[in-house]
Amino acid sequence: MKDLTNPGWIKLKGLLFLLTGIVAGVLVFLNDPRWQTGALLAVAVWSFCRAYYFAFYVIEKYVDPSHKFSGLISFAKYLFKRQR
Repeated sequence: MKDLTNPGWIKLKGLLFLLTGIVAGVLVFLNDPRWQTGALLAVAVWSFCRAYYFAFYVIEKYVDPSHKFSGLISFAKYLFKRQR
């Protein structure tokens, strides 16, 4: 598959990811509308955002600046290769 390079399509892709996350979060909350559900959902979203930041910024800038990751699968391969 060819890399996505058109700025308009890249922005649309980001917007669709955002919209998908919002819809999923709202549906989870509507399924169980308690404050605990909302709080746990917020913590889960925050934690995954921090993990993503860690994988693509902290590792590249501070642990191994020579390696650039192209995605989460690339990051997972890097981790498994380093453990051997």
